Parts: sequence; structure tokens; C-alpha cells
Amino acid sequence: MTDVFGLSHKESGSGDGANPVQPVRHEQVVFCSDERSGLYAIIAIYSTALGPGLGGTRFYPYESEQAALADVLNLSRAMAYKNALAGLDHGGGKAVIIGDPAADKSEALLRAYGRFVQSLGGRYYTACDVGTYSEDMDVVARECSYVTGRTPAHGGAGDSSILTAFGVFQGMRAAADHAYGTSSLSGRRVGVEGVGKVGRRLVDHLIEDDAEVVVCDVDERAVEWVRQRHPAVEVVPDAATLAASDIDVYAPCALGGALDDETVPRLKAKIVCGGANNQLAHPGVEKQLAERGVLYAPDYVVNSGGVIQVADEIEGFDMERARARAAMIFDTTLKIFRSAEEEGVPPAVAADRLAERRMSEIGRLRGIWLRR
Repeated sequence: MTDVFGLSHKESGSGDGANPVQPVRHEQVVFCSDERSGLYAIIAIYSTALGPGLGGTRFYPYESEQAALADVLNLSRAMAYKNALAGLDHGGGKAVIIGDPAADKSEALLRAYGRFVQSLGGRYYTACDVGTYSEDMDVVARECSYVTGRTPAHGGAGDSSILTAFGVFQGMRAAADHAYGTSSLSGRRVGVEGVGKVGRRLVDHLIEDDAEVVVCDVDERAVEWVRQRHPAVEVVPDAATLAASDIDVYAPCALGGALDDETVPRLKAKIVCGGANNQLAHPGVEKQLAERGVLYAPDYVVNSGGVIQVADEIEGFDMERARARAAMIFDTTLKIFRSAEEEGVPPAVAADRLAERRMSEIGRLRGIWLRR
């Protein structure tokens, strides 16, 4: 189904002749503009069935307003599913600021953005994403109460890549357990595409588990940082080479869309498990992976450690508590693989169904009246 924005909405659920699938729309989309500071942002709230929307703010030089809108709609929907399977009492929300963060970011712009978030009255909690950092959230918080992902100096958790990488590693261990009968990656050859904040931390976990690691990144500085820290790591020139390499596990940790019609047929890995968002380039890729016998760990399940970390801030951050919850990604991922086998569907479909079930079952409780 296409809406007034010219964008297709996901048709949620499995559906059959007796139960036709109903299109799912976003609850709220807000366009925010402040000409003097140069702010132009879009905030999208997909669902508040489980609680206030929670998701980061992406600051990016989109080529058009339409591209920014498409991105924020996709990302906010993914956050709803991610938060649901992470066991959080949060719905899906996301925001994008259109512009070049290196040139356009300013105190005035961030504070203006904070006032727009505040105007939503707590329906959306923001945090860091591409182009924004904990220090930026401290500035946003000067105008807004609904901010997480702040610096430790202001009571925040700081860098959310810590538990993002830890969660991806837990998901990868679960995939290895399902595919090989052991959760250890020892002796397995793992290809990590993108060794930025999450990818480099994932490499640390893999080396500690005695895996063989191959990496690539468009940023030579990032590759050199990993090479200096782990001299035994092998480097290949690009993502296409990495995907076609003799590896057991392929871990996309860069931009989305890594799994497309060109990449999937070249994969030699038995497992795909990485930190990037929206790894499937289009619907149907999950079926291609399943048909080729590739076990895909749904990205929004295994990379949820970061949102678990920032969500923990809302009640007063405790790293031990947040890490314990992120460790549960192992069990959730195994549950999805088992459900997929039982239902005869790809893991991505099984994950969607589990998330939708939780949103429906818990969201239904809103119908029980409570005195305010």
C-alpha cells in the first residue's frame, strides 16, 4: 500500500485467506524546521504499544527530503521490532536531521531540535545515531527531558557501541550453537565488514574467543587501528571480496543493504550475523539466504545491545544490569532459530512474528482502565 508520501507501508503479519493482512501505518510523523539555526528534522513514531518510542537521531546529508523521510520511516519501524524483542517497554521511534554534521551542527541547532522533541510530551525518547554523539545529547538535554545516551559526566552510559558489539557477539554465539552445536567461535573464520565503533569492538570479542578474523573498511584509519591492536587480523580490499571469501561467518557492521541480489549468491559463509541496521536490501532476500542454507541472525535482534544500554539510563544507568540484559540476546536469538524451524519460515519472519506478538499482547493491556 502506498500513502500520500509515495512510500510503501509494510504489510505486517503472516496473513491467510481467513485473516487478510492489514497495512501498518506510523502513529505520528513530525517535520521540524527552525530557519535561523538551520534545523530541518523529521521525527517518526511507529508505535507506542509498548511505551514511548525510543530511537536515535541520525544527522546525515540526505540527497532529498524524500530520501530522509524514507529512512526515518524504515528506521523507526525497525526500532519498534528491536525494542519489542529486547524486552523493553518502549515503542519504535527515530529522528533524522538533514544536513552535514561536520558543517551544520551547532549548539543552537541541537537545542532547537531538543525543543521539538520536548513538544511531543514524552512520546519519543531520543539518543545517538550516525552523526550524533553523547556530547550532542547533553546539548539537546538542555532543552529536553526525553534524552538518553548522554555522557557519564551527566549520568549517562556513554558509548552505546560497547553493548551493541557485545550483543552481536552473543547473537553470533547463538548462531554457531545452532549451526555447529557449539557456541564457541574458536577456529571459525569470521569476516567483519566495517570496523568502526561496533565492528572494532566485535573484533575484540572474536579474538578473545580465538576466532580467525578477516576485515575490510572504506576508512584506512579504521583498518589500521584494528591491525595495530590485533596484528593477526587479515585485511581484504573491499566488501565484495570479503563476502566471497572462504569464511564461516559474515558480519556486516557498516551501512545497511549489505545483503542484496549480487552479494547473497557469492556468500560462502554458513552464518550471517552483524551489527549493521537493515542488512536485507529488499524483501525476499531472507528467503534467498534460507534457500542457500545460510543461517541469518536478524540484525535488529542481535544489534539491540545499544538500545538496551541507553534505555537503562532512563531508570538510572547500571552497566552490570544492562550487560545482563544484553547477554539475553543469546537466548532470544536461539528462540528465533527454533521458532523458524518449527514454523518452516526464515528466521527474519520468525523474529517479526515474535515481535508483533509481544506488541499485540502487551499493547492490549492498555485497554485495562487504571485511575490516574
